[in-house]
Parts: sequence; structure tokens; C-alpha cells
Amino acid sequence: MTKGTVKGIISNLVYVEVDGPVSQNEICYIDLYGVKLMAEVIKVAGNIAYTQVFESTRGLKPGNTVEFTDKMLQVKLGPGMLSKNYDGLQDDLNKMEGMYLTRGEYTDPLDEDSIWHFTPIAKVNDTVEAGDWLGSVPENWIDHKIMVPFLMEGKYQVKSIVLEGDYKITDTIAVVVDKEGKEYPLTMVQYWPVKLPIKAYQSKPRPFKTLETGIRTIDTLNPIAEGGTGFTPGPFGTGKTVLQHSISQNAEADLIVVAACGERANEVVELFTEFPELDDPRTGRKLIERTIIICNTSNMPVAAREASVYTAMSICEYYRSMGLKVLLLADSTSRWAQALREMSNRMEELPGPDAYPMDLPAIISNFYARAGYVYLNNGQTGSITFIGAVSPAGGNLKEPVTESTKKAARCFYSLSQDRADSKRYPAVDPIDSYSKYLEYDEIQEFLNQNIAPGWVDKVYKAKDILLRGKEAKDQINILGDDGVPLDYHSRFWKSELIDRIILVQDSFDSIDKSTPMKRQAYMLNLLLNICDTNFDFESYEELQPFYSRVINVLIQMNYQPFQGDKFKEYEAQLESILAERRVK
Repeated sequence: MTKGTVKGIISNLVYVEVDGPVSQNEICYIDLYGVKLMAEVIKVAGNIAYTQVFESTRGLKPGNTVEFTDKMLQVKLGPGMLSKNYDGLQDDLNKMEGMYLTRGEYTDPLDEDSIWHFTPIAKVNDTVEAGDWLGSVPENWIDHKIMVPFLMEGKYQVKSIVLEGDYKITDTIAVVVDKEGKEYPLTMVQYWPVKLPIKAYQSKPRPFKTLETGIRTIDTLNPIAEGGTGFTPGPFGTGKTVLQHSISQNAEADLIVVAACGERANEVVELFTEFPELDDPRTGRKLIERTIIICNTSNMPVAAREASVYTAMSICEYYRSMGLKVLLLADSTSRWAQALREMSNRMEELPGPDAYPMDLPAIISNFYARAGYVYLNNGQTGSITFIGAVSPAGGNLKEPVTESTKKAARCFYSLSQDRADSKRYPAVDPIDSYSKYLEYDEIQEFLNQNIAPGWVDKVYKAKDILLRGKEAKDQINILGDDGVPLDYHSRFWKSELIDRIILVQDSFDSIDKSTPMKRQAYMLNLLLNICDTNFDFESYEELQPFYSRVINVLIQMNYQPFQGDKFKEYEAQLESILAERRVK
């Protein structure tokens, strides 16, 4: 085992002189007078290893000894991860004692004493490979698959597998043999280096269907694909975190992984306190039962921010290999990028824009590329849909993290300070935001067949109405109500219809907080028909009260059960109002 000695310290960057070989991303432990501090090798130059320490380095001095483990930063995978609160290194936070984290304290992410009811899937003499399902255990409401370890290469034959029954995760549940006759006992536990993507699947096609989130401004105007990527940049206070929480509650996903990588502690506390109390509309149980939280707040060690996003993604890939739809939400990737900048600066690397690493776009792109829709070896499918939040300083969407993420993510949900100030939530700007998935032929075909014929054309038409309305509003603000033609007022109020009924959503209302696509399609068709109708007005003073009445009735429709009695009453009332001014 390679050992070393501390030679220099710059905050959490520690230079270690080694007496043997070490590798990139290898984990080591620095001895601080009996307390073991975990660190990761991020650069090797001769016999000097540059390590980033995942703890405070206060009190560390040159001469402290270091032991290298010959293992990379890895996650421990197996039954028992659901409903857990982990830090960036996958330590179980609930097992830690005291109000504050103790330096050098690391906990087991899984409970090795728990009993799980195992049901075999594979049979004796079956040929298996990495990622193949050996059996399953129930974990909350999920059918947790026990798989051949991802690190095993080649084909194996099942020599024996246990009968259905109750076992611990450390019990041997199967024995497989390679082509040379060597036996490998397998348990329910396996390990995986977080910096490497898990590729235990047959193929990874381009996304071809959308993921329903229940958020109208996303599903209707800028849909995200199942297995797709998106991000939500915006100034502080515009609702990035709230939007992510709303998506996690209502999205059509089997499993939610929330990575709080550098957010303020008070926002993360909301996760810990609210999720256990929230009802899950998909299962009728509590949302926390299908949620895993990776918590690395802004006042926790900066180096662990980077580890937290990779830990979260590796856990997602593990569950994707079980054939599940996984939704990963990261808040905020800007803090991850800032951690990369700090380490790059301390190593005196050539800085890029705003002192971020030169390879920041490549790092972000490689990470986003780990999401996706896959076909597994057994023909089943699984997916990881990734939505990250970006917190640009001062709301500047031209800064490097936002620009780099734009190149990697296919959906851009820009949060507007003006919309937030006017209480139009979610504050997603309909003009600046986009979804590149609308350009995919496969997505267009899926939407036209499963939502409504000609759906994509209707979406572009709604976007055009919003754009024309914004242009008309700008002209009215400059020239005044009397200084523009009546048509400008008409265009503005038609855009207000789309804005107030489709874009604005009440997350506190049990009905309006999540809208199924069938209802979204019905309402969009209704609004477009109104926008296509000619109404008779003699002056702009007649426009505002008319459209205000129309909007108020439509808002009430949003609060009623779809096609219920009250919904139809308001619909009849709407038709009566429209008939007053409709040109015959």
C-alpha cells in the first residue's frame, strides 16, 4: 500500500509526497492526530500527488502521514437507499450524532443488519453479464433488482442461486463462474466509481417521447424528453428551487434523486422537513418513499460539492439499470462549478473566462451526457431525466456556467425577475426559454400521435402569440394607449390569455398544481380558438374589461376538476361572454 507525507497545504488542497504509485481519483486518508480525513487525488506530478480534502484542513501540518487505498471515490449500492439523506460522499446523515458534522466521521450508507425478502429471477446455468438481474427485493414500493456487479467484465454462468427467502445484504445470494472455472460469490451489495458512467445497457437511442411534469409552461410550450436534459437559470429569488420541488412532486417518474450541491442550508432544511409530509400523487403514499436526497450545502466542505453530483448520478444509473424512470434534480450546479474554479485556481492552472477552468464546458457536457433513455440487456428500458438549476451572479445569463450548460442541455428554462416580481409563477420566461426536443422528428411524431394531431404546430402558434403580445406591450408602453392601433391592444390581450391560463400555475391548489397533458391540450385548443376569433370593439377601453372577464372565468376553470359540473358551468359562462362581442 502506497504511503505519503504532507508537504504543503492551501486550504483544502494538500500536496502529498508519495513513496509509490498512485492514480488519478484515488482515495487516500490523511492522519490528523488520529482523525482520518478523506481526500481524492486530482493530479499527479512526479512523486507529488495533489489531493482535495473533503473536510476542513484546520490543524493539518507538513509531515502528517497519508495512506492511499488503491480505490477510487465510489458509491455503495444495494437495497436500503430510498428515503435516505446522504452527504456528497454517501454518508448517511441520519446516522451522525450531534448538531454539527464531526470531522473525520464517515457512516455506512446501507444497513447491513436489515432483512430483505429475496425472490430469484435468474436460474442455475443461465449466462449472465454485468447489469443482468439475478433477483429482486421489495424496497418501499419499488421492485429493487439485484444485479450482477457492473465492474464484472465478460460472460458468466450461474452455478447456484438461493431460494426465495429472507436475507441480509451481505449474504451470498448467488455464485457465478467465468469461462476459466473461477467462482465469484455475489451479495446484494456492489460498488461503483462515481466518476465513471455505468454502461450496463444494450443501446442508448435518441429520446423519442416526452416526460410529463404537470407544469404547463414546460409540458405545453417547452417539453422535456424522457431521458432528456434541461436546466433552469435565473436570478436569486425567482423560484428555481420551488420549481424543482414542484417538478419532483408531479413528474411522471418512478424515482426522484435530489442533489443539493451547494445550496444554502435553509433551503435544504425545507427538503428534509417537507418531503416526509408530502403525499405522492403517483403512489398515494409519502413522496419521500421514492426519493433520495444528496445534501452538500454551501457551508459544508467545498470539495464534496463535486463529489455530490457524481454520487447522485451514479445512484441514478444504478436504478436506471433496474428499468426505472429516474428524475435527477441538481440545485445548484453553479456551486459545483465554483468548487471546480477554486481547486483549479489553487493548483495555478491556466484560467478560463471568469477564472473558471478552461475545460469547464467539457466537464459539464460529460456529466449531462450520462443522462438518457436506454435499452437494457434484457430488452427492458430505463431512463434518467436530468434538470439542473444554475444561479448566475446578478442574473447574468452570459456568464460561463450558463453558457457552458446551454451547450450541453437540450431544454433551457430561463427564469425572469420581472415575472417573479409580478407574481407570475412559475417565472419561466416564455420568450427566452426553449426546448430543442421540439425539433426532433421522433418527439414531434410522439406529440402529434399521443397528445393531439398537429400539436407541435399549435405550440409554435402559441409561442408566436406570446411574442407578438410582448412586442405590442412594448409599443403600448412607449407610445401610450392612444398612440397605437387597436390591433396592438388586441394582440397584447390575446397573449395575456395564453400567459395567465397556461403559464401561471398555483402550486398551493390541489387541482391546478399539476395538469395532465389531456387537460393541457384541451385548454390550449380552447385558447387558440379564442385567439382566432374576431371580436367587435370600437375602442381600446372596451378591450380590457372584456378580456379581463374572459381571463377570470378561465382561471376558475383551472381550479375545477376537468370536465366536472363546475368546469362545464364556467365553460358555458365563457361562451356567453364570447358571444357578446363575436363577429358573426
